[in-house]
Order: sequence, then C-alpha cells, then structure tokens
Amino acid sequence: MDDPIPNIRSLKALREAEAECTRCPLYKFATQVVPGEGPAHARIMMVGEQPGDKEDIAGKPFVGPAGRVLDEAIVEAGIDRKLVFVTNAVKHFKFEQRGKRRLHKRPNAYEIDRCHWWLDFEKALVKPALVVALGATALRSISGKPLSITKVRGRFMPLKTGGRFLATIHPSYLLRIQDEADKRKQYRMFVEDLAMCKEALKRAA
Repeated sequence: MDDPIPNIRSLKALREAEAECTRCPLYKFATQVVPGEGPAHARIMMVGEQPGDKEDIAGKPFVGPAGRVLDEAIVEAGIDRKLVFVTNAVKHFKFEQRGKRRLHKRPNAYEIDRCHWWLDFEKALVKPALVVALGATALRSISGKPLSITKVRGRFMPLKTGGRFLATIHPSYLLRIQDEADKRKQYRMFVEDLAMCKEALKRAA
C-alpha cells in the first residue's frame, strides 16, 4: 500500500516531514535528512544526487567540495547564487564505512524512486521555471527513467509538471578528473551549460 500523501503547503512543513521520512532504509544510517535550500520561489532549481559526508553533518545541501565548485560555476555563468534553490534527488547520505571514513555509495533505483516524491513536493512548492539535473541520479529522478547524460546534455526538455529541465554533469565529476587541462575544459563546458539557463530565463522574461 502507498504511503498517505501528507498535506504540505510550505518549505518549512516539507523539511519537518522529510525529517520523519522512513520510506527507504537510508534514514537508519545517516546523521540527518538534508532538505533542499533556497528561495521559496526560485526560478532555477538545481538537483544533485545525494548529500555527501559534509552535507550529512551540516544538514545543508552542497556545502562540501562539490558545492564549492557549483557555487563558482553558478557565478561564472552569470547567475545570482541567492536566486537558486539547491537540493538532491535522495535526501539521506548513503555511504560505506571504511575505518573512520564514510565513502559515498551511489543510490540505487529503489532509493531514488522512494525519495522522488519529496522532489515532487519541492517542485510543486517552489515552481521553478527551470530545473537542472546534476548527474545521472538526478536525471533519473527528474525524468522518471534511466537516461544517459551524454545523450541529452545541453538541451531543454519539458517537465510533466510544467517548466523545463536541463541535464549536465554533477560537479563532483570535475573533482575526480586528474588531468588539469581536461579538468579546465570540462569545467568550462559545465559553466556553459549553466549559462544556458540564464539565457533561457532572459528570453522568457
């Protein structure tokens, strides 16, 4: 039987409901839920994969190394960071314990699908004109099916609930690139993807 749909009318109420979530087992191991954060009516919503170690401890999205890369890219793309709502497809940190370290593990399809309705609530409340899927997990959650980033990157696609979405890489991908020249090239492409959002909003204004 499906869980009853809660009556949520504000981001504050949504955060409180998410904190009580037991829809998948990830809540048992994470420090806390990490809800989305940003303006109540942001024009752009950026969706990552899941909280990392730093986010799990802080209870805030994109405060770790990948978040710093994202912040820099948003500014370089000419977007006001304060006008962006950032969140994740999965709200609890999934990890593997290695000694004292907690190593990131990718969420599986079940976890993505179970957490999907929180993202739906966020979209319904914020009503962004554009949603940016950062990486394959976010793309799966937003589109409702597995898609390849390389096949759909750089073009706007319609959302069933209204508005459009754009797929690009997750900023953590840039942190894993060893070759500096390649890293710079990939970063520029990432900034160009985000700049498309600014241009699209300008045309829609």
